[in-house]
Amino acid sequence: MKSLQTVLLVNAVSSGTTSLLLALGASTLAPFFGAVSPAVLREVGLFLLLFAGYVGYVGYQTPTRPGAVQLVIWLDRLWVIASGIVLLLPNTGLTGLGKLIIAAVAAWVALMAYLQATNAKKMTA
Repeated sequence: MKSLQTVLLVNAVSSGTTSLLLALGASTLAPFFGAVSPAVLREVGLFLLLFAGYVGYVGYQTPTRPGAVQLVIWLDRLWVIASGIVLLLPNTGLTGLGKLIIAAVAAWVALMAYLQATNAKKMTA
């Protein structure tokens, strides 16, 4: 990735795209996850829409505010931790495909957090 700003904007676009998929396609996507209610997917989608807006806002700030970047990084890390907890919980009713999707999204979010943290360190060095 080229810069912290680029990583933030990629994070914003990918989060925004995921938010729209979840919020608008919840009824279609729910069966792929198993016992997950479409309402839960819509709520996650709406949360991600807010998150994507904030990340985009932070990414467009010039100069980039270190505190705002750290908040994005920590929110990404919390997403990865929460995903891991969901995957480790017994009897969630998730399908194998649902677990795979959650793990893949968590891996992407972990990559975003890593790239943001790495570029933020370069910025302050």
